Amino acid sequence: MNGGNRSVVSEFVFLGLTHSWELQLFLLVFTTVFYVASITGNILIVFSVTIDPHLHSPMYFLLASLSFIDLGACSIASPKMLYDLFRKRKVISFGGCITQIFFIHFIGGVEMVLLIAMAFDRYVAICKPLHYLTIMSPRVCILFLAAACTLGVSHSLFQLAFIINLPFCGPNVLDSFYCDLPRLLRLACTDTYKLQFMVTTNSGFICVGSFLILIISYIFILFTVCKTSSGGSSKALSTLSAHISVVILFFGPTIFVYTWPHPNSQMDKFLAIFDAVLTPFLNPVIYTFRNKEMKAAMKRVCKQLVTYRKIS
Repeated sequence: MNGGNRSVVSEFVFLGLTHSWELQLFLLVFTTVFYVASITGNILIVFSVTIDPHLHSPMYFLLASLSFIDLGACSIASPKMLYDLFRKRKVISFGGCITQIFFIHFIGGVEMVLLIAMAFDRYVAICKPLHYLTIMSPRVCILFLAAACTLGVSHSLFQLAFIINLPFCGPNVLDSFYCDLPRLLRLACTDTYKLQFMVTTNSGFICVGSFLILIISYIFILFTVCKTSSGGSSKALSTLSAHISVVILFFGPTIFVYTWPHPNSQMDKFLAIFDAVLTPFLNPVIYTFRNKEMKAAMKRVCKQLVTYRKIS
C-alpha cells in the first residue's frame, strides 16, 4: 500500500489522551470496565434474540443487528487504546491506520441506516398496526440490513478515496488515540484544504441528514401516540424514549466531531472515547431497562446457561 501511495511513512505515532499517570490509570479502569460490559451486554442481546422464540420479530431482529454492529464499534479503537495507555511510543502501521478508518466509517454508516430502520419499524407498529406484519416482513428486514451494509461500505470507500493517493512523507504524529481521517489528511505532504472540506461536508451531511430524518420521524410518531388514548400508549412512549435516547447518544458526538472539527481541542478526544466506549455500552442498557420482554428473555437465557453448566 505504501508503494502505491508514494509514501515514505510506514507508521503513525499517537500522542494519546494524556501524559498524567493518574488519569491514565483512571482511563484504563474506566475503559476496561465499559469495554467488557459492552461486549457482554451486546452478546447477550444477540444471543437472546437468536434463541428465544418470543423475540423473533422485526423490532428485535433490528435490535440484535444493532447490537452485533456495536460489538464491532467498541472493538475498533478501545483494545488498541488500552494497549497503548502505558506505552511510551504509541504506534500504528500505515495499513492498520487505513483499516481502522475503513471500519470506523463502515460501522458508522451501518448504524445510521439501522437506526432509521428501527424508527420506520416503530412508525409502522404505532401508525399502521394492522399492516405491521405485512409491511415489516422478513424480506424487508433483510433488505434494510443489506442497505445498511451497502451504505456502510460505499461511504467508507468514498472516505478512503480521499487519502489513498496522497503522499505521506512526514511528519507522522497524530494528536489522538486512533486514526481520524481529518487529522490524517493534515499530515499529507500537499495542500489538503479542499479534501478536508469535502470530508467534513460528506460526513457532516450524512450525519446531520440522518439525524434530522430520525428526529422528524420520532416527532411524528410521538404526535400520533399522543392523539391515541389506548392502553398501549405508555408502552409505546417507553419504547420511543429508548430509541430517541440511543439516537441522541450516537449522533451527538459524531455530529460535533465531523461538523465542527477542532484540531487542537481535547474535547474531540473525550467525545471519541464516549462514542467508542460508552455508546456501545449504553445501547443494550437503555433497550434492556426499558423493555420488559427483553429483560425476561435475558433472564431465561441466563437460567438456561446456568442449567447447562450444572448438567455439564
